[in-house]
Amino acid sequence: MSAATELAISHGQGWRQVGELFVAFGLASLVGLERQFRGKSAGLRTQTIVGTASALIFITSKYGFGDVVAPGLVTLDPSRVAAQIVSGIGFLGAGLIIRKRGAIRGLTTAAAVWETAAIGMAAGAGLPLLAAVVTALHFVIVLGYTPLGNVISARGHSESTYAVTYLDGQGVLRTLLSTCTVQSWKVDALAITGSGMAGQLVEAQPEQRLVSVELTLTGAGASMAAGALGGVPGVVRVDTAGDEEE
Repeated sequence: MSAATELAISHGQGWRQVGELFVAFGLASLVGLERQFRGKSAGLRTQTIVGTASALIFITSKYGFGDVVAPGLVTLDPSRVAAQIVSGIGFLGAGLIIRKRGAIRGLTTAAAVWETAAIGMAAGAGLPLLAAVVTALHFVIVLGYTPLGNVISARGHSESTYAVTYLDGQGVLRTLLSTCTVQSWKVDALAITGSGMAGQLVEAQPEQRLVSVELTLTGAGASMAAGALGGVPGVVRVDTAGDEEE
């Protein structure tokens, strides 16, 4: 291997490239903070993972092929294979995102799979330092950003929708609305989505009738309202009907 080739490879994972990864990490985190604060889908963790992984993929495509495209060697375009990896993993990630009872789940998992592909690409391209840095940042995101995201969601002014199922005839809806008022959550929308007999869902009172409503709340901490709504006497089930990361 020529000195020029070795120099090109070493330049591909120096302090400059590590700094570029941290810049992407920081800027993507800022975007994620805004999304998390407003209670939107693809929040803090997802945005940070995607931004950092994108930077790694770009750096890999820029510096990872110096040993096969250097002057005097066979000229080819290995970046085409890398591009196909990115596209292929995108389809796999899409398959991990599911919709359940109106909620979108699996965004962070899909982003993590895409990130893993980027780490593998960097390692295979001869950039193990960058692959290790992004791996370490992943654990910062999933372990450190999860409690941070919960704090931001609790204080942010967000809009969240919940599907609440409760026992009819016990004044539960009135108590639910009172709970929202006490917590300073504004009810932007309320719709009855169904009704039926409790059956095995409530063993003590199988003859009771159930009513399902969809509540859209806005205000500080509205994205964390499931616990408060579920604690209302007579409420059988609370489901998040908005977008969630997992």
